[in-house]
Amino acid sequence: MQNKLFYCFLLLSLLLVSCDTKSVFDNYETVPEVWNKDKTISFKVSPPDSTKAYDLFVNLRNTNAYKYNNLFLIVEMNFPHGKRIVDTLEYKMAKPNGEFLGEGLSSVKENKLWYKEGVVFSETGEYTVNIKHAMRENGEVNGIANLEGITDIGFRIEKTE
Repeated sequence: MQNKLFYCFLLLSLLLVSCDTKSVFDNYETVPEVWNKDKTISFKVSPPDSTKAYDLFVNLRNTNAYKYNNLFLIVEMNFPHGKRIVDTLEYKMAKPNGEFLGEGLSSVKENKLWYKEGVVFSETGEYTVNIKHAMRENGEVNGIANLEGITDIGFRIEKTE
């Protein structure tokens, strides 16, 4: 009986590990209690192949403490030789009825958000991706100082199909 259980566990582990064949880079940073508007989450990336195209994603996990139906992010990509691209992005986080989008059965939802498609990392060296939130209350000029409900921010690079 113990052997059967061991082999079932081994098979399940192999299936889970082998399911994500598209991932080239997938890393998360935990956000302490709140995400301060001045806190930049950074990822250092050395792409494996400068001739292939990749799809880029911002991943994040949120809890029920997140009280908005959208999320504004500023994502900056710094290239090895000084070039810089800055994008302001908006993502839907909830359905009109308030139910959060994303995957997960518990109170934590995981979201895989499109950032860029078909990117070729033509410069050799290390790239840096910086992510900040740019949330504001309606009608307010100043941003939300401490955004609640975001627990982790991630950056993912996938092989294109």
